[in-house]
Amino acid sequence: MNQQDRMQLFAEIKFLHARLDELPNSARLMRISTESRLRAVEKRLAQGPVDEGEPARVRLTFNGRPVIGSHGIFVEFGMKAVTSFTEAVTAIAASINSPLAAMGPIPNREQHQLLITNTAMGSFGFELEEYRAGQLPFAEESLVAQALDRTQNLLQCTLGTDDQLADSASETDPRALDKVRVFLQTLSDAEAICTMQYQDRGFRFTDVGQVRKSLARIGQDNLHDDEQCLEGKFLGVLPNGRTFEFKVDGQDEVIRGKVGAVILDVDQLNRHLYHPANIKVMVTRVGNGRPRYVLVEDPCWIEVV
Repeated sequence: MNQQDRMQLFAEIKFLHARLDELPNSARLMRISTESRLRAVEKRLAQGPVDEGEPARVRLTFNGRPVIGSHGIFVEFGMKAVTSFTEAVTAIAASINSPLAAMGPIPNREQHQLLITNTAMGSFGFELEEYRAGQLPFAEESLVAQALDRTQNLLQCTLGTDDQLADSASETDPRALDKVRVFLQTLSDAEAICTMQYQDRGFRFTDVGQVRKSLARIGQDNLHDDEQCLEGKFLGVLPNGRTFEFKVDGQDEVIRGKVGAVILDVDQLNRHLYHPANIKVMVTRVGNGRPRYVLVEDPCWIEVV
């Protein structure tokens, strides 16, 4: 039972108590039926602790040329916009635990789907909800929830500094980043803007110029992802934060980066501090900002003779 289920049961209990207070003494059968229902609801509430997390929900609304106030949205644009948005979220969710292949189907995409559950006013758009085939433990955040958070953060950072965008983009798989570009291109081509509301945060493009600026900033001419092989030594690793420091041979610079999700045993890095190693990192740079490093493979430890 999730929190929303509990709130519905509390609301029903309140309604049944109010109904009992209003029933005349002569309505014996109605009173017996209502009291029976009340006992059943109270029993269900007592036996059903909150053990299931809420599905992730997001509100996505649009404005601009293809939107007719709060009355409607042109079907062709609406389909393209929602599809490109959900494709981006699906790709980000699928890449959280392992990188995506450059081509081919997105793995486990059926586990990262969104449902359209309602229309959303305030311009025009849709309420989307994570689809779940089974239950999720209450304390566990789903991959779709994480992906929605990352998507919102990435869109927000396209309007921030180069360093802010580099931080967010370095956590986004290159193929998933392409999906976000497609979403922004869809908005730009249609001269539309969007508002995304997720949890207690909101993000909004104020005009089409902002959309095009964001698209240019995450374009491949401005945002560069390059794999590099480096030789040197790990100086320190924080397993909980999944961050590392690495001294590159022949350089005074110490690079700091993040340990990618593909590295399952982070503690192994601490067991090999100051041991010569070859590492492969993804280097992300935005504009003239400083590079961000993500370790994308287990290190190759060099034997010392």
